[in-house]
Amino acid sequence: MFGCCERSSTDSEEAGVPVALEDVDSTTEEESHFLKTVGWVSAALGAVALGVLVGREIRQRYKFNRQTPYDLYSHSGDKLPDVDCGVGI
Repeated sequence: MFGCCERSSTDSEEAGVPVALEDVDSTTEEESHFLKTVGWVSAALGAVALGVLVGREIRQRYKFNRQTPYDLYSHSGDKLPDVDCGVGI
């Protein structure tokens, strides 16, 4: 159709393959490969997202179960550079 060497429908019918099936097979194969790739990538991203969410929840529960009474106070674990500064001595 677009090239200089056009094939007629009688050439492909003589080979035993209908014209419509020749083009559909190659297109279907390319689409199938593309859809499989997209499927695997989306499954991998879903697994990563699920792993991040589950890991975050486990870490929050671990930290909550290991709390001390001093964790209730603001800045209880902060490391101050100079405690003596501003004391007024």
